Amino acid sequence: MMDWYTTMETFPKIYWTVALAGSLIFTITLILSLLGGETDLGDVDTEIETDTGIGFQFLTFKNLVGFFTIFGWSGIACMDAGLSKPLTILISFFCGLIMMALMATMFHYMKKLNDSGTLNYKNAINSIGEVYLTVGKNRSSIGKVHINVQGSLRELEAITDESLDLKPGSVISVTEITANGILIIKKQS
Repeated sequence: MMDWYTTMETFPKIYWTVALAGSLIFTITLILSLLGGETDLGDVDTEIETDTGIGFQFLTFKNLVGFFTIFGWSGIACMDAGLSKPLTILISFFCGLIMMALMATMFHYMKKLNDSGTLNYKNAINSIGEVYLTVGKNRSSIGKVHINVQGSLRELEAITDESLDLKPGSVISVTEITANGILIIKKQS
């Protein structure tokens, strides 16, 4: 096999090297993804937390692997079809870009399906719940309430400005949220 590769001209040798290396990395990435492994190589594919952009990432490790894999194989196919070198480069580059765009679009829409599961306490405002552990009057002690937030029943810490303790079983509503995520509640009349 090495004789085949060493006797090859430089132009096809470049395309075979790119195609085989891209395919190898693609296969390793695919296997790691199927096994649940981390394939982002650190923070290459991750977004910055403070980024307020649209989240569409064109230049990522996975997209580049897809580009080089398709670039190599489409170039080999063009050479086998007898196309000229400039046309082979143009077609393989265009095929690689199409692959990158398809993968970027696919990952963008797959990320939209992902739910972070992070509780947004502001979604609890005006919700009705029930006291689970006594909430002390005039913010004297933190209690706990059961409340439905973001589609699931949660047990959250709460305080009140009421003049009487709110005992377990009392029906309450959330009026505000403190800076550190404690609910401010009032007794429902």
